[in-house]
Amino acid sequence: MSDKFGSVEVITGSMFCGKTDEMIRRLRRASIAKKKIQVFKPSIDNRYDDVKVVSHAGSQFDAIPVQSAAEILEKLEGDTTVVAIDEAQFLDEGVVDLVNTLADRGLRVIVGGLDLDFRGEPFGPMPVLISQAEHVDKLHAICMVCGEDASRTQRLVNGEPARHDDPVVIVGADELYEARCRKCHEVR
Repeated sequence: MSDKFGSVEVITGSMFCGKTDEMIRRLRRASIAKKKIQVFKPSIDNRYDDVKVVSHAGSQFDAIPVQSAAEILEKLEGDTTVVAIDEAQFLDEGVVDLVNTLADRGLRVIVGGLDLDFRGEPFGPMPVLISQAEHVDKLHAICMVCGEDASRTQRLVNGEPARHDDPVVIVGADELYEARCRKCHEVR
């Protein structure tokens, strides 16, 4: 075990709540502190750019696309002290062990991702990451129906709520999704 203390920070919430903006804010601060940073993102998430994490608001940070958690370990450089993983809900369950291994080695690990899928159910490895993290921030968007705090992601198909048996993973932005509160969130 390293003489440094590692940690896991999770930034979660619905789509459009500012998860990636918050991650980028933390990465910029780490950069100012002269930390060696590596950012990873699932290669499936190519909405705005293939090799950057990009927020819906347009903030961006260079990133390495990966198809699996194991690939992060393969691409990790020895002098890295801060690892960020965006859209972790799209990675395999191996990301949980990876994140804990990196933190145990003394790295600061920042994870961003949706806590709930479009059905309002726990999404991929995120619930475990949330429960094991030292720090968790759940951000809220604004409900596109009533204007209250939104904690859910509404998927729309031709303007109507998606069906419960639709595929869980369909990558998109505001053309397919909007933020909703519990009351206004619908699944057919």
